[in-house]
Amino acid sequence: MATIHELSGLPADVYSAKCPTREVLDTIAGKWTVLIVDALADGTLRYTDLRRRIDGISQKMLTQTLRQLETDGFVERTVYPTVPPRVEYALTDLGRSLREPITALREWIETNINRIEDARRRTA
Repeated sequence: MATIHELSGLPADVYSAKCPTREVLDTIAGKWTVLIVDALADGTLRYTDLRRRIDGISQKMLTQTLRQLETDGFVERTVYPTVPPRVEYALTDLGRSLREPITALREWIETNINRIEDARRRTA
């Protein structure tokens, strides 16, 4: 049985451009979201630790993605009143529910990278 979107009363359907599930899919499927959620899977990290862990992410993209994940309820941001302020990020219960599929995706990619690279070379 399909989940009913509470505001519209319509079934949740990521194939429908008008359904809010599409926006959530766009967020979750983004490479930075996958990497941030996977990095936070083992526990709370400070902003600088996340930036160090995720090679190649810009400060702007890390900030934007963390804000979106916080808005959507996947990540919790805690600011400690120190000088300078210490900010930590952790997965919420909802965010932790993403750990298994995201970890599975990362592990699948790492396991199959040689086959993928072979296919790319054959079609290049």
